[in-house]
Amino acid sequence: MSPQHPVGPAAPDDRPGTATDPRVTVETVFRIESPRIIAGVARIVRDVGIAEELAQDALVAALEQWPRDGVPGNPGAWLMATARHRAVDLVRRRDNYARKLAEIGRDLETTAPPEEPADPEDIDDDLLRLVFTACHPVLSAEARIALTLRLLGGLTTAEIARAHLVPEATIAQRIVRAKRTLATRNVAFEVPYGPDREARLGSVLDVIYLIFNEGYAATAGDDWLRPALCEEALRLARVLSALMPKESEAHALAALLEFQASRATARTDASGEPVLLKDQNRRRWNRMLIARGVAALGRAEATADGMLGPYALQAAIAACHAHAYTYEETDWGRIATLYALLAARAPSPVVELNRAVAVSMAEGPEPALKLVDALSGVPALRDYHLLPSVRGDLLARLGRGPEAAAEFRRAASLARNARERELLLRRAAESA
Repeated sequence: MSPQHPVGPAAPDDRPGTATDPRVTVETVFRIESPRIIAGVARIVRDVGIAEELAQDALVAALEQWPRDGVPGNPGAWLMATARHRAVDLVRRRDNYARKLAEIGRDLETTAPPEEPADPEDIDDDLLRLVFTACHPVLSAEARIALTLRLLGGLTTAEIARAHLVPEATIAQRIVRAKRTLATRNVAFEVPYGPDREARLGSVLDVIYLIFNEGYAATAGDDWLRPALCEEALRLARVLSALMPKESEAHALAALLEFQASRATARTDASGEPVLLKDQNRRRWNRMLIARGVAALGRAEATADGMLGPYALQAAIAACHAHAYTYEETDWGRIATLYALLAARAPSPVVELNRAVAVSMAEGPEPALKLVDALSGVPALRDYHLLPSVRGDLLARLGRGPEAAAEFRRAASLARNARERELLLRRAAESA
């Protein structure tokens, strides 16, 4: 039986959808804790697909019991313990129970973590194991990212599709096939060593970066920020950089996320509305995180083999913002140059759009508008709300108000995040 630590029965007026409804609590806690639950269970059953199913079973159990018995004192631990108990029961039912039991340790009866190998390189972190497992070379690069965002970031297929500008059905197929491939190929649930680890590092970095981005500017929903995702991505980036001290891009990603995270509290106002970069109170930027970012960027530059990698260039751009105590002091010329280097190193229409923004600040809106117009025919940006948003801003600065308002309205129609949509509609009204 799963452990229960109720704080009391649900109040009589707890209605579905209200703030005190235990079902809302279940869904909120599960959203936050599901990556850890899946990772912890995958370590037992050695199958990420089954682990996700068992985590869902724990969610169903909570939906049945919490409204009746009350929310446990530690909801996350309750869900983890329930999922682990079910995982152990599943292992017991398998024909090869004895061999599996020897692998995972005989203390599973008390739900304690399995004992780790004595290898000094081993990392006691199930989430990191999950990332490296989901980034196995047997999967395509697209499948690796989609699967890890689903399992580790707790994102829906719709959110992942939005982040990648591809149809939702495509992402769903990638995830299903990826889990099936890992199971049929008997991929080990582990952090690889030596050359295998190096080979998977690029995909792991990309996944962590995308998880952070989803938390930093949520693609859908009512909230502009999802801090739990940012914190998890930043934690994993720090672990990776410590694990791979000679890998420049591991340090660079950590630096980039430190810089980005330093601005988090200034990116929304008291009501949760987004605050644009130029309007942010820079005294609210976290100077400790900025210092950590500077140190990590220094390590990235010191370990770089020749030209800086994409994450190092992005971290250098973020550093330009961090070093400017006011918006007006920002070195936009250097930022535009860094974006040009990034576009050459890792070509992307989104990078080109960001470069256009930097050019607009360094040289004016007219040359930048030409760069943006050149991107308007790029298929990947057809439904990307930031393209008309940037174009609207440039038109507004050129005094072309009605055109700017139309662009902001189009951007709002494409935006999936409620807060961002409201901001774009407000800008449209101001420009009209």
